[in-house]
Amino acid sequence: MYIYSPISRYGAALLRIVVGVIFVWAGVGKFFNEGAPGAWTAQGFLKFATNGTLGWPFVTGTPDPNAVYNPTHDFWVSLANNATAMTVVNTLVVSGEILIGVALVLGIVTRFAGTMGALMMAFFFLAGWSFSNGIVEEHATYAVVLLALAGMGAGNYYGLDRMFGSRFPIWFRTWFMSGNPNPPAGVPAQ
Repeated sequence: MYIYSPISRYGAALLRIVVGVIFVWAGVGKFFNEGAPGAWTAQGFLKFATNGTLGWPFVTGTPDPNAVYNPTHDFWVSLANNATAMTVVNTLVVSGEILIGVALVLGIVTRFAGTMGALMMAFFFLAGWSFSNGIVEEHATYAVVLLALAGMGAGNYYGLDRMFGSRFPIWFRTWFMSGNPNPPAGVPAQ
């Protein structure tokens, strides 16, 4: 895929960078956690915030705030009670957010970063199971945006995938970077 419109190429790059900054910000915030590096943990969220919520169009009236609506709730609570698993989860969340964000900001291994970011958002969505605003849910929205960035090869637009893509084998740049870094014949380079 190649975006022909110059303004759309700028838009793709801007979207990639903004989403990347959001990820870096979230990861760095967790890493420094109010001035105590390494103290952040997902344990409290997994134990106490995975009941899920429902709203319109799924229910009318006021849903019971103490009910468990999340079908994956027991999995997340059992994960929170496993110290080894929590060490892995905490490390993956913080380092994943930072690394995905940096990759998106720089436009390097954009397809891999976008796909891993979408996978992370899918896990966040399943854990939170929040339908209090109906079908509008931020993690699902981020996942769709990240998959779009990966699919369009957004790193080819003012990113390092374009600069270094030709140095890698075709299979690697197709699946991990942003595809072919060169515009089609007859299209001026950016």
